[in-house]
Amino acid sequence: MKKKLSALFAAGLISLSLGACGGTGGGISANAPADTTASSAESSDTVKIAYLPITHSLAVLEEANELRDKDGIKVELVKYGSWPELLDALNTGRVDGASVLIELAMKSKQEGIGIKAVALGHKDGNVIIVSNDIENAEDLKGKTFAIPHRQSSHNILLNDALAKNGLTIDDVNVTELAPTEMPSALASGTIDGYCVAEPFGAMAVSLGAGKVLYTSEELWENSICCGLVLTDTFIEQRPDDAKSFVESYKTAGANLTKEKAKEVAKEYLSQSDEVLDTSLEWISYNDLDITEETYSILVDKVKAYGLSDDPPSYEEFVKNDF
Repeated sequence: MKKKLSALFAAGLISLSLGACGGTGGGISANAPADTTASSAESSDTVKIAYLPITHSLAVLEEANELRDKDGIKVELVKYGSWPELLDALNTGRVDGASVLIELAMKSKQEGIGIKAVALGHKDGNVIIVSNDIENAEDLKGKTFAIPHRQSSHNILLNDALAKNGLTIDDVNVTELAPTEMPSALASGTIDGYCVAEPFGAMAVSLGAGKVLYTSEELWENSICCGLVLTDTFIEQRPDDAKSFVESYKTAGANLTKEKAKEVAKEYLSQSDEVLDTSLEWISYNDLDITEETYSILVDKVKAYGLSDDPPSYEEFVKNDF
C-alpha cells in the first residue's frame, strides 16, 4: 500500500512542479530564472518579487494578476524552488522583495541585511500532518518529524504541539526536508509526520497517506508564518512605488475569497480541486498588517524554542508607515 501511495505522490509532485510554472502575462514573469540579476531599480514601473509556488504566496500572485493590465507599477514574479535559493536572491539584492518565511527574514535582518517586513503573507494556513497510525501527539515520542527549515513557524508549531502534550523537541527526531519531498516520505514510512507550507499537507490527506493532528490555529491563533519583505534600497530609492505596492498587495489579499484563492492557486500550482479545497480551508489573507502584538508573540516563541536569542525588534524590522 505504501509503495502504491509513493508512486501516486511522485506523479502528483511532477504535476505540481510542472503546473507551478504557469501563469505568464503582462508584467508577470512567473518563469524567471533564479539567477536573474537585473535590479528593478533600473525600471520605473516594476517591482521584482521572489516567491515559492505555495498557497502562502497567493496574495502577491493575485496582486501581480490584478496589476497586469492597469497603469502604474507592475509586479515581476521570480519563482524559486527552495528557501535557501530565494533567501540568497533577497539577501544579495537581486530582487526588490520576497514572500518568505518570516523567521528567515528576521535572521537576515539580525545578520545585517537591509530589509523590512511590510505585511503578512497570510494568517494560519499550516497543519501538523501525521501518519494514520499516530493517534495523538504523545505517539510522536521517538518518531521522525520533518520541517522545511529550523527558522520557520513550522518548527514553532511542532514545539507548540509537543509542549501542549508534555513533550519537548528532544523527544522527537527532527529532520529538514524540501516541501515537495514530505508527502512521499510520509507515504513510504521514511517519516512519521511533518509540518510545511501548503498544499503539501493537503496532498497527504487527499491520498489517504496521513491525517491532520492539529491545525495551526489550534496551537497558535492567527499565527505568523510567511511575510512580505522589501529591501531598504527599494523602499528608500522608490518610496512612492513601495507605498503603492504595499497598498495594492493588502487589497489583493482582502480580495482573496476562497473561490478567488482557488482560481489563483490553480493557475500557479495546478493541483486538484480536492487538494486545493482542503488546503484553502486552513488559511486566510485578509487583514495582513503586522501588529506589534502579533510580532511580540512571534518573538517570544522564537526565543523560547531556540530559533534566535536576539531577534530584531518590531521597530527595527517592521515598517507599517509609508
